[in-house]
Amino acid sequence: MFFLARQWVDRRDATFAAVLYAVNPYHLVIVYWRSAFAELLASSLLPVLLLLLLRCDGKRRRTVIYLAMVMAGAWLINAPAAVMIHYSLALLIVLAAWLRRSPRLLLAGTAAVILGAALASFYLVPAIYQQKWVDIAQAVSAGSRPLDNFLFVHTTDAEHDAFNRIISWTAIAEIIVIGIGAWAARNWRTRDHELFYTIVIWAVACALLMTPISNPLWSVLPKMRFMQFPWRWMLCLSVPFTLFVVLGFRRWTLRVAIYLAMLCVVGFLWRHYQAPWWDNAADLREMQDNMAPGTGYEGTDEYTPVGADPSSVDKDARRVTVDGPAHAAIHVLQWNAENKNFTAQMSAPDSLALHLFNYPAWRVEVNGQQVSAGTRQSTGQMLVPVEAGLNRVQITFSRTWDRTVGAWISAISLALALLSLRSRKLYNAPNREER
Repeated sequence: MFFLARQWVDRRDATFAAVLYAVNPYHLVIVYWRSAFAELLASSLLPVLLLLLLRCDGKRRRTVIYLAMVMAGAWLINAPAAVMIHYSLALLIVLAAWLRRSPRLLLAGTAAVILGAALASFYLVPAIYQQKWVDIAQAVSAGSRPLDNFLFVHTTDAEHDAFNRIISWTAIAEIIVIGIGAWAARNWRTRDHELFYTIVIWAVACALLMTPISNPLWSVLPKMRFMQFPWRWMLCLSVPFTLFVVLGFRRWTLRVAIYLAMLCVVGFLWRHYQAPWWDNAADLREMQDNMAPGTGYEGTDEYTPVGADPSSVDKDARRVTVDGPAHAAIHVLQWNAENKNFTAQMSAPDSLALHLFNYPAWRVEVNGQQVSAGTRQSTGQMLVPVEAGLNRVQITFSRTWDRTVGAWISAISLALALLSLRSRKLYNAPNREER
């Protein structure tokens, strides 16, 4: 944010912009209510995105590559934020192309999106392919749908509505400040009309996407509904908020008064709707008690295998049990994230039920021979068939083809991007005779 603001204001004002952006009201909500630190980290990319777009003329290959790196970084940091950043890029690049009468910018933006996706393919290809393994539709079930999370909506969940009031009033406060700041900075329409109209239209788009009037867009635009919460657009709204406070309010006393007023809004919401960290001490102790013996924590439904029911799994069950009537002496030798190794002395052929969901990437070997694991219908747990006598079972999380393909695409794309940057640098460097 400092370097972005430095394009138009002096060092002192740019420093203020950087500090204000870091501690803007939505970031406070992220830290003290949501603990969504990946989304918070993604916010650092938004000023860079705007800075690169304002510098992009469609001819400089280096700018396009840097823009692609921002797009790739967004995917690797936080997927919902990446969706916002990509739609913001689409809006801003179209706006810039129209204001500058330069269709070349559209090609530059498209190239940046494609190269960014290629750089992040080691994550994106598996993420796309492996969606069929899990019940991803649960990510937009009741309570997590965009329809349930527009500003000031009412649901049957009191805690959900309490937090929605916090985020809604915070958004309204920012929108009001942006409106006043835009009016106060209206002289920037003649100084730098592209900057002024860019951040105004960006702010208006973010504000509208948080209201029910935009519901058709959330249903039609690709992957928008998987953002779940329309108020997440406050992440992007924080950039216009910061710039208009700096450009519109030149007096320091007024700036400080505005920020203190925003803090008062947050404090009022804290007091009257929902305090931060609504998990109490007992909840935290329960979580700690579950982690210490390896019981773990309850995951989200959208990442469980299709047909699995996490609520039906016995949390106190041993890691390996006999699924049928046979008797067994079981010794677990290794049990970590990607490798499970144990022995089972069986009285008769049977199946072993593991405290493990049966994802397709698990490779199961019994006595050195690969076997096909079954799935318990009620819970989605893995069932391993074994014979009478001693069975040595090795379960490994294998590297599937999608991970390999994605890694190769990323490696090749990175090599081409670096070669392009280096060749451009060598091309621009003067030789000794020219010096």
